[in-house]
Amino acid sequence: MRVGRRDVVAHVFRPSHPDLVTTGGPRIGLIVGKSVGNSVTRHAVSRRLRAASQLLLADCDPSTMVVVRALPGSATCSEPELEQQLVGAVSKAQRRIESTA
Repeated sequence: MRVGRRDVVAHVFRPSHPDLVTTGGPRIGLIVGKSVGNSVTRHAVSRRLRAASQLLLADCDPSTMVVVRALPGSATCSEPELEQQLVGAVSKAQRRIESTA
């Protein structure tokens, strides 16, 4: 399930057979491309997204896989706003997944 916000896009996948996923989840991956900025900017955005994703760990099922793609606006976005967008996108995707299951 894909949900986009102004500065991030979250792809959330919950496998139908959770036994295919090893323990230790949920898994969260980041994509911060060159369109976000130079190396220093991309690294800063990655650190902010990694910190924001810590808020998701308690709310996600252990078998959930999340991929977060940073959009160019994430370089200038404030940290609380980035956290809000990320948490909102992932929770909306999870609600969509639960409603279709």
